[in-house]
Amino acid sequence: MSVNEDRAMEWLKENVQPFLPDTHIRGIAVGNEVLGGADQGLAEALLGAIKNVYSALGRLQLTGLIEVSTPHSEAVFANSYPPSSCTFKESVFIYMKPILDFFSQTGAPFYVNAYPFLAYKNDPEHIDINYALFKPNSGVYDAKTGLHYDNMLDAQIDAAYAALEAAGYDKMEVLVSETGWASAGDENEAGATVQNARTYNFNLRKRLFKKKGTPLRPKIVVKAYCFALFNENLKPGPASERHFGLFKADGSIAYNIGFRGLKPSGASRSLLSLKDVRARGWVTSYFMVLTTCIAALLALTM
Repeated sequence: MSVNEDRAMEWLKENVQPFLPDTHIRGIAVGNEVLGGADQGLAEALLGAIKNVYSALGRLQLTGLIEVSTPHSEAVFANSYPPSSCTFKESVFIYMKPILDFFSQTGAPFYVNAYPFLAYKNDPEHIDINYALFKPNSGVYDAKTGLHYDNMLDAQIDAAYAALEAAGYDKMEVLVSETGWASAGDENEAGATVQNARTYNFNLRKRLFKKKGTPLRPKIVVKAYCFALFNENLKPGPASERHFGLFKADGSIAYNIGFRGLKPSGASRSLLSLKDVRARGWVTSYFMVLTTCIAALLALTM
């Protein structure tokens, strides 16, 4: 797909176009956390795939409706503490720069997967869990900017803004493509409990509903996707990877973060309809649930 626009067109005609306009598809993520990983081949293929998908959407006259982007992990940054010191890794930036140039032309934002849970899990002795969970705490002071942070997610978002600014893309908006908290994990995975997961996502919901910006970008409203809708019970890796869902794999509720009318999903209804979700008031402009099975998640290896 990175070298053949016709492959991108075939994918769009099979997975996107037939479902419009009934399904409100508004974005296509080309890959996920490609840069910063060990697969150099995928990194080299990413820009071509992005351009071909965008071009194919143009031929279908859908670029005004559907955004093309690619989410990044924290691994693309050389450092992120304090937020103002954040920069891109040199090994990543050779691939990142042309992508950022292209997104500057299309108006796409910078998507980052931001997980205070992972930061806390990796360093529980030095990170205040209340800071990670949006609970009252002393916060973190960034001496360079003079800004104070009372929660880690804001700091992670502003770190991305700092990296973009240092690279010459200070006008690009940052959106959180994934954030969440594991409700269970292995013995060595600190903080992975149902109580902490509910607290994080409940407080995240409240934070987003305020429609406020970050300390560094106070006029740009924070927007985020909560990961995830269902537990991925067959996902490999640490136990926490299988426990990010608001629902369990069998459709029962993992925990409730305050949505009215939340009910277990029956075995005969593996997915709730968009009409059901809207009728119950679960979707707002600034809080959406992103599942890994979304049709608009594009694999580079096709």
